[in-house]
Amino acid sequence: MPYVPLEWLREHVDVPSGTTAAQLAADLVKVGLEEERVVPPAVTGPLVVGKVLTREAKKQTNGKVINYCRVDVGEHNDAPGTGKEPSELPSRGIVCGAHNFDVGDSVVVCLPGAVLPGDFAISARKTYGHVSDGMICSERELGLGTDHDGIIVLEQWLATHGHEGEEPPAPGTNAIPLLGLGDEVLEINITPDRGYCFSMRGVAREYSHSTGARFTDPADGTDKGLYPHGIAPVGEDGFDVRIPDDPSPIHGRPGADRYVARIVRGIDPMAPSPKWMRDRLTAAGMRPISLAVDVTNYVMLDLGQPLHAFDLAKLHAPIVVRRAEAGETLAFLDDVTRTLDAEDLVISDSPVSEGSRALVLAGVFGGADTEVDEGTTDILIEAAHFDPVSIARSSRRHKLPTESAKRNERGVDTELAPIAAQRAVDLLVEYGGGEADAIATDVNRTAAPEAIVIRADAAERLTGVSYGVERVVELLESIGCAVESVGRDEAGGAGDRLLAVTPPTWRPDLVGAAHFAEEVARLDGYDRIPVIVPTAPAGTGLTPRQSARRDIVRALADAGLVQVLSYPFIGDVHDLLEIPADDPRRRAVRLANPLAEDAPYLRTSVLDSLVETARRNVSRGLGDVAVYELGTVTRPAGTVPTAIPGVDRRPADEEIAALNAGIPDQPTHLGAVLVGDRVRPGVLAQARAWDWADAIEVVRTVARALGVAVEVMAPEQPCNPWHPGRTAEVRLPSTRKGRGLLPGPVVGYAGELHPRIARALGLPERACAVEIDLEPLLEAAEAAGVLQVRAVSTFPAGKEDIALVVDESVTAAAVEAVIREAAGELAEDVRLFDVFRGPQLGEGRKSLAFSLRLRAKDRTLTADELAGVRKRVVKRAAKGLGAELRA
Repeated sequence: MPYVPLEWLREHVDVPSGTTAAQLAADLVKVGLEEERVVPPAVTGPLVVGKVLTREAKKQTNGKVINYCRVDVGEHNDAPGTGKEPSELPSRGIVCGAHNFDVGDSVVVCLPGAVLPGDFAISARKTYGHVSDGMICSERELGLGTDHDGIIVLEQWLATHGHEGEEPPAPGTNAIPLLGLGDEVLEINITPDRGYCFSMRGVAREYSHSTGARFTDPADGTDKGLYPHGIAPVGEDGFDVRIPDDPSPIHGRPGADRYVARIVRGIDPMAPSPKWMRDRLTAAGMRPISLAVDVTNYVMLDLGQPLHAFDLAKLHAPIVVRRAEAGETLAFLDDVTRTLDAEDLVISDSPVSEGSRALVLAGVFGGADTEVDEGTTDILIEAAHFDPVSIARSSRRHKLPTESAKRNERGVDTELAPIAAQRAVDLLVEYGGGEADAIATDVNRTAAPEAIVIRADAAERLTGVSYGVERVVELLESIGCAVESVGRDEAGGAGDRLLAVTPPTWRPDLVGAAHFAEEVARLDGYDRIPVIVPTAPAGTGLTPRQSARRDIVRALADAGLVQVLSYPFIGDVHDLLEIPADDPRRRAVRLANPLAEDAPYLRTSVLDSLVETARRNVSRGLGDVAVYELGTVTRPAGTVPTAIPGVDRRPADEEIAALNAGIPDQPTHLGAVLVGDRVRPGVLAQARAWDWADAIEVVRTVARALGVAVEVMAPEQPCNPWHPGRTAEVRLPSTRKGRGLLPGPVVGYAGELHPRIARALGLPERACAVEIDLEPLLEAAEAAGVLQVRAVSTFPAGKEDIALVVDESVTAAAVEAVIREAAGELAEDVRLFDVFRGPQLGEGRKSLAFSLRLRAKDRTLTADELAGVRKRVVKRAAKGLGAELRA
C-alpha cells in the first residue's frame, strides 16, 4: 500500500502546518482513500547532538577495546559531580565500542527514554565497569542505512549529505529533524480503479478535492521550477526504439503504445543520492540503493510513472518492444533465471553476434544483462506506457508483484512518460554531474480519450441527491474532465440534459456513465447521500420458498440446534461413510481448480461436510454438539458437458440451453448431527444424551414448520452410514391406490450412525444424524398454499386410551395412521405412550398403547360418539393390520 509522508505531500498541495497523519487520513477517506495505518516516527524520545569531550580507551579481559567517553549534550547534561559518575565537566558518561571518532567530534546521542527502530528502548545501564547514560548511534541503529562499522560523525555526515561546509548544531540540539526521522507517515489503501493514487501527485490531487487546498501539478511540463529547460524535443538522432505491431495472443491489443528514451552521459558512478531523496524513499517504504536507481524510484513514487535505467554501454541499438519467444529465458536482477511465456512482453536489443536478446520483463522487473552498477557512467532512461493486461498477467505468472507492476497494471497516464523522463534526467544531471543528450526518443501511438455522453442527472438517479447541472459540470471538471453540453435526451423530462464528458489521460478507469456518477457522488461527499430505507412495492417480498426456508431455520433454532455453514468441498469422506461403490452418492463433480488437493469434489450430501464440522468441535473439547446445515448438494446425473462460448459476443439460445444442460442438479438438503448430552446433568435434572428419537423429532419439526405431513418407518433395507436397527426412513404420506396404500417417496433418513462409521469419523458412540431432501417437502408446502390453521374449539375434549396387539413387523406409525383415519376430524392428538412385550401376548407380538384426545369444533362429544370412535379404530386396525384389542 502507498505511504504518504506529509512533508513530501506539501510539495504538491497546501497542507496546513500542524496537520497530523490522523487528520490527513480523515480528509482522504472523504474521497474514498481509506487509511491502512499510521506509521509512527522511526525514532521517538530524546535524540540530540553531542560533542565528545573525553575519550578513554580500555581493553577488557576478553580482548575487546571499548571507549568510555564524556559527551556534552547541552541542557541534558549532568551537573559536575552529580552525574552517574563523578566529572568536573557538565556532561554524560557513555560507553561506546566504535573507534571512528575522537575528542571534539560532534555525534548523535540517544538518551535514556528514547526508542529506536525495532522497538529498542534506551536506558542507563552499567557495563564494562561504567554507567553508560545513553548511546552514541550509527546509521543502522537509527534506520538510516546499513552502515554499522562506526558511529555517525556529524562533520563528515553533513559533508556527504549535501551540507558541505556547514557546522554541526550546538550540543543538546534535537537531532531528529536534522536526520529526517521525525515525521509520521500515513499508509493508505488504494482500490484497483484508482491506480493514479499510487503517486504523491495523485494523492495530492485527491487531498485538494477533499479540502479545497491549492494543488500544483508536478507533471505540468511548462513549470519552469521543476523543468527549467523544458521538455527535450523529439528527433531522429535519439536512441533507436521500435514497437512492432505485435498484439497479444489473448486479447489482441498491442503490448505498448508509447516509449520514451532519454540518455544522460558522464555520470559520476560514486555520486550519492541527496539526503532529502533518501529520506523520502525511506519514508515511502523503499530502500535507497544508488543515485540512478533512487532517481527512477523517486520519480515513480512522485509522479506515478514507472521508469527503468539501462547501462547504455551494455545496450545495442535498437531497443525493441516485443513478445517473448516460447521457451526464451531471462536472467533477472534477483539472480534468478526464469523461462518466459509467449504472452510476456519484453524489452530487447539486437547485439550483432547474438541476435535479439530479452533484457527486461517490460513494466515488471529488470534484467541482469544491462544492470546499472558501480561502474556505470552513461544511462538510458525508459518511460513507457504498456498494456495493463499484459503487465498484470506477467506479474502474476512469474510471481513478481513489483512496485512498477502495481502501477502499470492499473493504467498509467499516457501523457506522463516524457515529463517523468525529463524529471529523472534533470535529477541525474544535478546530482550526478552528467550531461543529457539534447534529443529525446518518443514513439507515441496513444489515442486521446474519447468523449462519453451521459445524462446530467445520472448521479442523481443513483443517489437521490439533487446536484444540479452546474454542480455536476464543476465536479467533473475539477478531476480534469472536459465537459460539453450536447442537447437533451429524446425521452424528455426533467434533468434530461446530455453531457459529453472526456476523461483526463490519468483516469483510464472512467469508461462509462456509472463511473462519472460515482465521481460526482464521491467528490460532493458520500455523507450527503440520504440514508433512506426504500419502501417495498406491494406484492413483493419473500417468495413462498424463501419464507419456508426461514421457517425451518427458526424452528430448528428454537429446538436447540445451531446453524452452521461448511465448505461444500470433500475428499475421501465417502470411504469413511462406507458408501457402496455403485451408490449414486458416489458420483460427485470434480473441480478443475480445487482450493485444496485433498478436497477436489463437490458434496452429494450435506452430511459429507457436516460430519467434519461436528468432528472438529468434538476434537476441540466441545462434547455436546447439535448442529445443522441447510444448503445445496450437487448431483451430476444427467448433465451433458458442453464447450464454454467466447466473450466476443452474446451466446446464442442454443449455446445457453447447452450450458444449462451442463449444470448439475443442485437440490436443497438439510443435515444435522447430534452428539453428546441433550440435557446436561445438574441439580435439577439428570443427564440425557441425544438419541435416535431426537433425530426423528428433528424431521418432524421441519415437517411441522412447513405444514407437511411425513411418515416415519423402518427402512426396507440397511443403508450406510446409518445404524441398521436404530434408523428411520422418512417418506411423504402414502396415497390410496384401489383398496391399498401406495407408500410415498423417501425424502430422508434419521437415526444413529453406524458405530464403526462414527469411530472412523472421530465422533463419539451413539452419534445421531439427519439428512433430508427438502425439495419434495418444499414442493408439497407450495402446493398446499397458505397453511390453514383450525379455529380453537371452546368445547371440552374427550379422552380415550387404546392398546392394540400387533405383530412385531407392524410399526407404530402404521397403527397411528389407522387411528387418525378412523377418528377423522375429531382426532386432535394421537400419542404413543407405551410399548409392551410379554409371553402372555405370544411370540412375535407387541402391544402399542395410544392416548387419543378427541374434540369437535361445534359441540361437546357424547359418550356414544367416543365409543363409536373406539369401535371404528379397533375394527379398521383389525382389518388392515391384524390387530387385536388388548384386554
